Amino acid sequence: MHVDTMRWIDYWVGVPLCFVGSCVQKVARLFPSFGKKEAKNVLLIELSEMGSTILVDPAMQKLKQQWEANLFFVIFKKNKPSLDLLGTVPSENIFTIDEGSMGSLMRDTLRFFIWTRQRKIGTVIDLELFSRFTALLSGFSGASTRVGFHPFFNEGLYRGSMLTHKVAYNPHIHIAKNFIALVNAVLIKTPQIPYSKTVIEEDEIVLNRVVVSETSKTAMRALIHHHCPLYDPKAHRIVLFNANASDLMPLRRWDRANYIALASRILENYPDIIILLTGAPSEYEGLQRIPDALGSPRCINFAGKTSFAQLVALYEVSEFMLTNDSGPGHFSAITSMPSFVFFGPETPALYGSLGITTPIYAQLACSPCVSAANHRKTACNDNVCLQVLSVDVVYELLEPSLMTRRLA
Repeated sequence: MHVDTMRWIDYWVGVPLCFVGSCVQKVARLFPSFGKKEAKNVLLIELSEMGSTILVDPAMQKLKQQWEANLFFVIFKKNKPSLDLLGTVPSENIFTIDEGSMGSLMRDTLRFFIWTRQRKIGTVIDLELFSRFTALLSGFSGASTRVGFHPFFNEGLYRGSMLTHKVAYNPHIHIAKNFIALVNAVLIKTPQIPYSKTVIEEDEIVLNRVVVSETSKTAMRALIHHHCPLYDPKAHRIVLFNANASDLMPLRRWDRANYIALASRILENYPDIIILLTGAPSEYEGLQRIPDALGSPRCINFAGKTSFAQLVALYEVSEFMLTNDSGPGHFSAITSMPSFVFFGPETPALYGSLGITTPIYAQLACSPCVSAANHRKTACNDNVCLQVLSVDVVYELLEPSLMTRRLA
């Protein structure tokens, strides 16, 4: 289902349903709750952003360590592989919703309400920023404690009143700290309006790193050699270009012509470097224009050549990655590989990777132009915020890493 269709449904169907749902919730509070629930059976809801499954991991770790919570998660089916990277939530505790069509969305939503009751979910944490759909999932999950972001006096963000713990979303701190604030609302014993009146330190949003075996690295190097026969791990270094971004925000893409010009300069000046273009299988055709334009055997379209689980091994055998603001910038954060991430419609202050990352950001007066207030839909049709980031500027940022071999 197209993202604009989902936004339309979320507003025109979601708002009246949230109003009706809020009325039902008020009536339901007059009656005793039926069915045993386990407060520490905690369900987190994050449907649409793959990168957020990485950014929320410090919050989930806090729930496990300080509350001994048993974690559950609901996510769109296509995004589930991102949740598997760190393995914080057991696979059997993950519920997926197929958003491919209205029929599958409705079917899985009804299944979800049965699933939460079967698992005696006592606490729900809605991680989404003012989604009406997830407000309804939270409100009718059967959980006694329901935590999420509430608009309070902000206009245009109505999602009903189905939360028991209303947290003030703070647009001036990183989203990972906002997720910690949701967890703090669960842990705090004294009611607050709004939640949560706590200081969140930088060390609370540190990610765990994955450990990649030498066997996995060797297998990845063999896979690279299969698609690039001239590759010799002892003689060559791998640089990754992630030159695409999801359809949710196509304005986050640095121009393809810039990637071509930058790759040409790197390949000319550094004969030991091989550039791999990463992406989903569906992105292969679009990315192929880059190696076609370069005509170099050292620029390989690697889109779709690895499984999602193999990405961490690819990152560990690579020098660094240059990427548009998208999931890979967050996936790489759980490895030791540095990344360089373009920002414009979004800001690294809120959505920067938690890994070894250098943001590339022009900081125009109009940037960022997407936020929780506009449900991440901008009126902009001309991403000057990325166009002003020239090939020369980016090459200068990358050059120290190009000159230094990270891996032995």
